[in-house]
Amino acid sequence: MGLNIAVFASGRGSNFQALHHAIKDDAEKARIAVVISNNSDAGALVAARSFHIPAIHLSQKQYSSNAEFVEAILRTLESFQVTLIVLAGYMKKIAPEVIGKYRNRIINIHPALLPAFGGQGMYGLRVHEAVIAAGEKISGATVHIVDEEFDHGKIILQESVPVEPNDTPETLAERVLKVEHTLLPRAVRLFADNKIEILNNEVHILS
Repeated sequence: MGLNIAVFASGRGSNFQALHHAIKDDAEKARIAVVISNNSDAGALVAARSFHIPAIHLSQKQYSSNAEFVEAILRTLESFQVTLIVLAGYMKKIAPEVIGKYRNRIINIHPALLPAFGGQGMYGLRVHEAVIAAGEKISGATVHIVDEEFDHGKIILQESVPVEPNDTPETLAERVLKVEHTLLPRAVRLFADNKIEILNNEVHILS
């Protein structure tokens, strides 16, 4: 059986849509089984429904305790027989219980070359503002394994883009996003083809 993917997204879902279009014709190897968002108005949920993919709003605000919320997430993942979780612009930290159950099976796309410009609060335009403020000449995108710390897990793939002298956070974001839209599907294909091996907390890409 191929990968059953859960995509977590908080916003418009452009990375989710890029991933969907990249793998939709190869469902035997990988398919998006469900899209989950903490934001009921997320564009990702609208897009998922247009692709006839189950789209579920799950927010901590819906539950009386964090434990109930975590249990709802785990129950949802189990019901869709999820084998890989993809964070594509998801603005909430993943609970340790979820990370523990899906250890080394959760990946995230980050709009910078980690470990630089990562960590709590570093998301969206904030990342690109920081890159430009630091005078960096190169930025890019990273796909990494998710662990208990923000943007900390082992790196799977990275791709760089130049920072132009006249860049604004918005123009840099647009250039990096184009890279994200190809990098994330590449990482998912590595998992689908069983070319990711994690030994002693190190990621190895098999030929």
